[in-house]
Amino acid sequence: MHVITRKSLAEFWVEYPNSESPLKGWFTRTKNAQWQHLAELKKDFPSADLVGRLTVFNIGGGNYRLIARVEYRLQRVYIRHVLTHAEYDKGNWKNDNWNA
Repeated sequence: MHVITRKSLAEFWVEYPNSESPLKGWFTRTKNAQWQHLAELKKDFPSADLVGRLTVFNIGGGNYRLIARVEYRLQRVYIRHVLTHAEYDKGNWKNDNWNA
């Protein structure tokens, strides 16, 4: 999978240093994947959930959430948000127009 963009991960872990290792692990696993559908993605990330057209990944034991649009046919993952659990719970990310 082509991850767009790693920069958003790096910007997040600068602010939240404890997220660096789990985000790097997510990135490595994702860029090496060739998922064709959600069931294959869930083999790598069992706790991932589909919310509308966005996939929510639990990162770092649930301390962080990574929200992405996964385009299986194009083999691309578009990172939309990287949030703390508290930010995620506020729900503002649900207004993302990529969710429609």
